[in-house]
Amino acid sequence: MYIHLNTAEILKLDQRYRANLINSIGGFKSVALIATSANDQANVAIFNSIVHIGAHPPLVGFVVRPDSVERHTLENILDTNVYTINHITSDIYMQAHQTSARYPRDVSEFDAVELEAEYKENFAAPYVKESHIQIGLIFKEKIDIALNQTSLIIGEIQHIYMPEHCVQEDGFVDLEKAGTVTSAGLDSYYTVNKLGRLRYAKPNELPSIL
Repeated sequence: MYIHLNTAEILKLDQRYRANLINSIGGFKSVALIATSANDQANVAIFNSIVHIGAHPPLVGFVVRPDSVERHTLENILDTNVYTINHITSDIYMQAHQTSARYPRDVSEFDAVELEAEYKENFAAPYVKESHIQIGLIFKEKIDIALNQTSLIIGEIQHIYMPEHCVQEDGFVDLEKAGTVTSAGLDSYYTVNKLGRLRYAKPNELPSIL
């Protein structure tokens, strides 16, 4: 048996039910910790809207929700122009999830959830020490989305730290080897198992495993 919902029916759903439905129906998503620092305080928050924008220059984006409440991560990025994206592993996914709690501005989520801030290469934003893949970025552009008052934040990668054994000869990063987890909805986390990596698709050729 299948369920069918049209737009009018979706909009009539209970707010929390609708949020869970729409956040999970799009499938598995990248989830990571974004860390910033301002006024000598390190902060970190979980985001599940991280997307690849381009490779040349190397750009990554993420979506910030409406500013009906304080958005410390966004404010810190706009103030300092630097931040980091840190992959989440199964060892820290509970702590990562807890960073979504609305801590006061004067409370560092690093301290609150017992993660360690790590600074490298004179980069002003902290990395999450427990993360296996760490990315340092500079802020490049904020694109406001009028449809729902969200914003797409785009940054350019300046630094990448990752285990050597996770990087293949052609540059592909094996996230399974890195222990990176993925997410669905607002509160569900999954480990990953690779089905296979396929060759570049061409007309009149069948897919094949690399």
